[in-house]
Parts: sequence; structure tokens; C-alpha cells
Amino acid sequence: MPDKRLSFKEMCAQFDVTPRTLRYYEYIELLTPEKEGRSRFYGAKELARMTLILRGRRFGFSLEDIRQWLMIYENEGTQAQMREWISMADRQMIELTEQRKQLDETLDELSALRDATAKTLG
Repeated sequence: MPDKRLSFKEMCAQFDVTPRTLRYYEYIELLTPEKEGRSRFYGAKELARMTLILRGRRFGFSLEDIRQWLMIYENEGTQAQMREWISMADRQMIELTEQRKQLDETLDELSALRDATAKTLG
């Protein structure tokens, strides 16, 4: 029995993305659905790639970083891709830690300013 394929509309619904987003992911070659006439169909490979794309976006990776990472699998295989994933994750954790530090500083400053303003009101 062949793998179940999703239509364009089903793919959007399953991953809760807009048609514009899905078309863009195809345009930048993150996804390559099968085309039959004007219809697009997404098989197991595209479903797995979409899961990885959305996970990567949630972790704050750029679409270009994700695209290059997915290409490593195509060109060099799983081991090379996993090594690159570790490197990417290490870099992203450093970036997110710095962002958290900056956010904490901003919250502290805002809180102090709010408290000082409230104090002047009596």
C-alpha cells in the first residue's frame, strides 16, 4: 500500500500554516511536493521535512539555516546532518541565552521605571 499523500489544503491544515507560507517554503526549496497538473501532493518525506522546518523555526533558526541543514542530509547523509545539528544547537543556545539576558535586563529596567513613576504619584 502506498504512503498516504496530503493535498496542499490538507498540508496547510495538518501543520497549521497559511497557503502563502507553504508556497514560500516550496519557492525557497525547503519542500518539493509531487505535482500532478496544478495539484501538489506531499508524501512522507515532505511531512518529515515540514516537521523539522517548524521545529527549527520554533528554536529560532533562520529558514536559510534550516534549508542548508536539510541539504546536508541529501548530500552527506544522517551522520553529517547530526554533527551539524549539534553545532547549530550549540550556537543557537548561546544566542538564546544572550537574548534572555537582554530581556531580563529590559524587564528590570522597566520595572524600576514603573515603580519610580508609581512612587511619584503617591
